[in-house]
Formats: sequence, structure tokens, C-alpha cells
Amino acid sequence: MDKKFKVAVIGATGAVGQVFMWMLADHPWFEVSFATASAARAGLGYASTTHWVLPMEMPEQIKNIEIKEFNIEAMKEAGVQIVFSALPAEVAREAEPQLRASGFYVFSNAAAMRYDSNVPILIPETNLEQLDLIKEQGYPNTGFVVTNANCVTTGLAMALAPLRKFGIKNIMLNSYQSVSGAGYPGLSSFDITDNCIPFIKGEEEKIEKEIKKILSISPEVYAYTVRVPVMFGHLESVWLDLEQDTEIEDVIQAWADFKEVQDLPSTPCQPVEYGSDNTFPQPKYAFWGNPKGMVVYTGRLKKKNGKIGFLLMVNNIVKGAAGGSIQNAEAFVERFGLRK
Repeated sequence: MDKKFKVAVIGATGAVGQVFMWMLADHPWFEVSFATASAARAGLGYASTTHWVLPMEMPEQIKNIEIKEFNIEAMKEAGVQIVFSALPAEVAREAEPQLRASGFYVFSNAAAMRYDSNVPILIPETNLEQLDLIKEQGYPNTGFVVTNANCVTTGLAMALAPLRKFGIKNIMLNSYQSVSGAGYPGLSSFDITDNCIPFIKGEEEKIEKEIKKILSISPEVYAYTVRVPVMFGHLESVWLDLEQDTEIEDVIQAWADFKEVQDLPSTPCQPVEYGSDNTFPQPKYAFWGNPKGMVVYTGRLKKKNGKIGFLLMVNNIVKGAAGGSIQNAEAFVERFGLRK
């Protein structure tokens, strides 16, 4: 690509915003031209005002980017075409429709517009065809919003997409979710240290609703979500009732055959990787893979009384959040032939 798309990151200093900035620092298609945070940070350099929480060094390319206030006209003057939103849902609910109306292509991590009928909940490996919903929003004559899924749903959808051919009747899910999923500054240490919190507001309902829309299936979904004292990576325990009599070997082969089918910079060659060791997967593997954090890992596969069970681990702030949004933008550029 001879010329990169100029992009904005809205909410650049939070945990998800940091992943956006990290992954975009040396992206082959996109260049950060505008980054926003709270008004109190406006005018400051990114490194000087960001409490960096990621387990790698802040890239040199982003350290001196000036933080600006949210301003649609200023983004237009900067030549921004694509906006990555790491806004809280209540702020996104007001800002993202404004951005769309102003002609921007918005790729959002927020849930504010996720359930609008003409807004895709996109995971490129599983439901690329839903990108065509942007035409119902008015593209190419207007802007649009594309959302990624809830972080738990993302990992679940990736593991289930290759298994749709077996017929998914029921899904039973328990999730063990890291504290970074609560955002920064997140939970009080008094609440989470040496503790697990067996309720995450709205999470179970999101999973039940989103998995059906993403995979175009209609199973019964039974979910419990638990916050655990781990920094990164959501672990999920899954049991499935399948229409077909399916063996363990069939599931392993389905995951192995689930290969990259798109020429996207942020898509792993093997999006779902199975490990046979009984201690696999674990949240400490959250930033494994290439690109880092974009692989969903599965393990502990078993069959009992006709049900298929397994564990999966997804990086909640990379594949399950910012990385997923970047991948969605790549899919848009590729699908609509915009590479220059």
C-alpha cells in the first residue's frame, strides 16, 4: 500500500486505547493522525499522560503524539477517514452517531450501537458477509459504524464458527475474566485481591444475544461470568449439545482447518490453536501468537454423554477489543477494494 489511511483513536489513553495505539504504531495500512482523551490531557504528549499498562514497551512512534480534545472538524482537517473508538458505552452512544453522520468510518469497541439491526457485530473469520450491512447505513454516500463483539463472545464465536457444521443446539458457558476487562482504573484492589466476583453486570445477556447474531444460529445459551484476579486473558469453559454425533477428532480437525482466508495484516495464519496438554490454555498465554494476542487458544477437549466440552482463552483487550476493531477495518478496506 503506497499511501496509508489516516486514522483517529478516540479514548486513546485507557487500556483498550493503548492497544489501539500499540497495534497502529507500525501498521502497514493505517497511520494515527489524531488521538483524543479527556480535556484535561489535551495538549500533552501521549507518553507523558498515559499510565501504560501493557506488558511491552510503549512504541517510540507514539510517545510524542499530541493528545487532543474530541473535535469532528479538527479530525476532518487532519485528513482522518477511519475512527477507532475506545469510548465508554454512555459516551459512545452520543459521539458515534455524530461521527457517522459526519462521514467517518467508525470501528467501535463500545456496545452502544452493537444491537442496531443495520450495524454489524463483525469478526472477519466468522461472519465477513455482515459487513454489507454498512450499505443499509448509507455507505458509500455516508459514514457508518461497525462494532466488534463483547470480549467473551469473541473468543466463543471463534471457537464455535468451525463447529457450526455439526449443528449447535445448546451452549453452556462459564467465563473467568481478567481485571483488564473492567477497564482502567477498573476494580478496587480491596474487591478483587484474593477473590473472585461471580457477577459482571450485563455480560451474560450480551453473550447470549451476540453469539446468535454473529454466527446466525439459535441455540439455548446458559452463561455465568466471573471476574478473577488475573491481569489479561479471559478463560472460558464450554459445553455443547450438537445435532450430529461428533467425535473429539472431528472437533480438532475442524479447528485445524479453520485457516486464514483473508489477506489481512492482523489475522493469524491459524486463528484457533488447540493444545493437548491438560494445563493448556492459561491466561499467561494471552500475548502469545503472531500477531500477538490475536490467536484464540483451546484445550481440555472431551466428550461425555454426547456433549462436547473444552476450554478456550482469548486476549480480551487485543482480539476481544482493539485488535478486533483494527482487523474489522482491514476487512472493510479489503472487501470494498480501497487499498491504494
